[in-house]
Amino acid sequence: MNLIQSLKWRYASKRMNGQKVPSEKINTILEAIRLAPSSMGLQPYTILVIEDEELKKKIQPIAYNQPQIAECSHLLVFAAWDDITPEHIDTYISHTASVRNMPEEKLADFKATLLNTTEKNSKEQNFNWAARQAYIAFGTGLIAAAAEEVDATPMEGFDSQALDELLHLKEKGLRSVTMMPLGYRDAEKDWLASLPKVRREKDKLFLVK
Repeated sequence: MNLIQSLKWRYASKRMNGQKVPSEKINTILEAIRLAPSSMGLQPYTILVIEDEELKKKIQPIAYNQPQIAECSHLLVFAAWDDITPEHIDTYISHTASVRNMPEEKLADFKATLLNTTEKNSKEQNFNWAARQAYIAFGTGLIAAAAEEVDATPMEGFDSQALDELLHLKEKGLRSVTMMPLGYRDAEKDWLASLPKVRREKDKLFLVK
């Protein structure tokens, strides 16, 4: 399928059939997420890839018993950094210098910009910015899944504090933002599977000036 066909094919699957997604498809989706755009390249988030069936069952009631949690092959939890610290930036600058084979001194101005931008914000402002960056990666993952003909469900319907506690995210400096079950649709049980996609008309969605 081409990109538009893939986007027409995908929908927010409400039921999945438990079939495992091949590792090569999962790896492609994860690599697309890794390559997603991020402001200043910082990627202030972590994605937990959950395959353990017992852990998914523990998460399901936290997600208001939505069946996709237990029925999916893999559950991705997108967790944003709860703050952006100088240590985060030091690590990022060091990694950038290593990947690009340059001295860190050449990145001094860039580092100063990062520090000035994040230090003037409150912790909550930095978290909110990190969460928005996580959503860019999240959207990229949805598109990549569609391209691989893997069903994915964008999911915000869960108790984030309870999930953070279960996954010990606070100790890692993380807060859950959104989840993405990956798997294959159960068309017989999912009333949405056969319905046409509803989107706003182009002339109402786009304003051309």
